Amino acid sequence: MSDRRVRKEKFVAKLKECIAEYKNVLIVGVDNVGSNQMQKVRVALRGKAVVVMGKNTLIRKILRDMVEGEKQTKLEALIPMVVGNMGFVFTNAPLPEVRKIILTSKVPAAAKSGTFAQADVYLPPGPTGLDPGQTNFFQALNVATKIVKGAIEIVSEVHLIKKGEKVTLSHVAMLQKMNIRPFFYGFTVNNVYEDGSVYSADILDMSQDDLLGKFFSGVRSLASVALAISFPTAASVSHSINYAYKQILAVALQTDISFAEADKFKEYLKNPGAHAAAAAPAASAAPAAAAKAAPKKKTTSEDDGGGFSLFD
Repeated sequence: MSDRRVRKEKFVAKLKECIAEYKNVLIVGVDNVGSNQMQKVRVALRGKAVVVMGKNTLIRKILRDMVEGEKQTKLEALIPMVVGNMGFVFTNAPLPEVRKIILTSKVPAAAKSGTFAQADVYLPPGPTGLDPGQTNFFQALNVATKIVKGAIEIVSEVHLIKKGEKVTLSHVAMLQKMNIRPFFYGFTVNNVYEDGSVYSADILDMSQDDLLGKFFSGVRSLASVALAISFPTAASVSHSINYAYKQILAVALQTDISFAEADKFKEYLKNPGAHAAAAAPAASAAPAAAAKAAPKKKTTSEDDGGGFSLFD
């Protein structure tokens, strides 16, 4: 058996073993990630997660065989994710913790022509250390400069590249002259696979309060729709009962219908003065109690000099 065949069978066995052992998978992008940096990520994740990288065609074939031959239909959601420079991080540890380790393992890198900027790039104001003969280069990029002590100095901060903008050769040359390495390359966590479902990794940034807020917002929307179309649901039934109670109470107040809750309102409407008189002592008792509880202030004449003042 050839070495290539042996490596292929080992990879198939490893991938199947990870799928069987781990319940969660982080789908990561590895653009511009070197072998040394990848090894550092593997070491940082040791004991918490396993990184599996391989050829996309082979990974898709293994997943299809497991879906069709072994009837593991949940893995079908993973197949469309096997695109581009990607890999799998298998783990049973808390996903936010593993994701944090992956994202912190980044290294600074110089800008490359033809790539898209990961972040905004600025040229700081101040001396550049370049001789006046290179002024034309700055002028071509609309960078305002001045000559100070025989060197080029940038007048004010310049927004050289916007996030998402394509990096050109002029940008690369300028950053090289300024010795600026503006970008950081590393693993990017794009999606998460969990028990047959694939969702965006941005969901891991949401707190419990955020999730509850979105849930109750959906409940309110559902209740509004149910009330508008007069269709009872678990979300709207409490509002329907409350509305029905108000309607029954209104009818009882206008007729001779009597029940305990309506009788209280009828008594109040018949003699509102009695209820107001009963409520007045309770309202006045609160300020009186607060005044009684407040400590008395001692006068200066009683505290100083044994009750005598300088003018007695």
